[in-house]
Amino acid sequence: MKNKLWITGIVIALAVVLVSGVSKGGINSSDPVVTTIAGEKMTSGSTDGTGTAARFNFAAGITTDGTNLYVADTYNHTIRKVVISTAEVTTLAGTAGVSGSTDGTGAAALFNYPQGITMDGTNLYIADTNNYTIRKVVISTGEVTTLAGTAGAFGSTDESGPAARFGAPSGITTDGTSLYVADTWNGTIRKIVISTGEVTTLAGTAGAFGSADGTGADARFSYTTGIASDGTNLYVVDNRSNTIRKIVIATGDVTTLAGTAGVSGSTDGTGSAAFFFSPQAITRDETNLYVADTANRTIRKIVIPTGEVTTLAGAAGAPGSTDGSATAARFGAPYGITTDGTSLYVTDRGTIRKIQ
Repeated sequence: MKNKLWITGIVIALAVVLVSGVSKGGINSSDPVVTTIAGEKMTSGSTDGTGTAARFNFAAGITTDGTNLYVADTYNHTIRKVVISTAEVTTLAGTAGVSGSTDGTGAAALFNYPQGITMDGTNLYIADTNNYTIRKVVISTGEVTTLAGTAGAFGSTDESGPAARFGAPSGITTDGTSLYVADTWNGTIRKIVISTGEVTTLAGTAGAFGSADGTGADARFSYTTGIASDGTNLYVVDNRSNTIRKIVIATGDVTTLAGTAGVSGSTDGTGSAAFFFSPQAITRDETNLYVADTANRTIRKIVIPTGEVTTLAGAAGAPGSTDGSATAARFGAPYGITTDGTSLYVTDRGTIRKIQ
């Protein structure tokens, strides 16, 4: 089914406003423990409930304010909320099983395979992939509006609000002033000024795919999915190149931080000596990046200053849903990832997993 092809472009990125203030303790990298906090393995649905009583239908993008998780429940066309302390799951916006592009509040709003999600502390911003739009959700009320793009209008036009065009946006992050979007089918990174809805292309050229490092329009991406920011740089998952790219926001200069374009694998190493296999999503704390390395079924860690890559949890080529420590844990298909600075939260098909 054509709609489901978009799912390879997942991303879940964390708002930089929140990441910049995370705990300095960081993730426990020496002996991380993986647990399942919500959803049931191999069981899809749309049930609101607590812990394993809740159901998701391909939970994809994920973000957090440190108290709650917010999840783009892609096949349900909904935005879900998970209270971290209790694992209580509710539906914030959208109606399960009903796709559309209607702006409205709560269940009256409709989405069409939403994938990426980020937040600025007050609002959520959604990459509504099959609508080719960027949506805004007021967290306190569930009110949904369209910030940029026009539903059903595919393109790559730089313009403001509904005059702008996107090509299947899937990953999204923010620095609190602007949004940065992995515009997957255009092969570009777009910038949106939140206050005005003005959209520009920061890096890449629409329709020109590849893996070239360069500045602005001279850079090439193969299939951008996840994206994260530290306010100065963007970190982008280039899914089909199996690489992690870095973009200097001020200049649009693009370099490859880790992985080798066109080479898949699971090798830990530094820079181009490390290998990924269809990575999808990325998040960060003060010093490290964390990548949902989907086809390897692992969570990888990248030290930002050096590009050193290690495997934090899961085992390459070993699918499953086992909770446990580090590489003894198993994932089915980790797609979205976020952090509150102390723990990682991962969407794994129909479940939400925690790594601490």
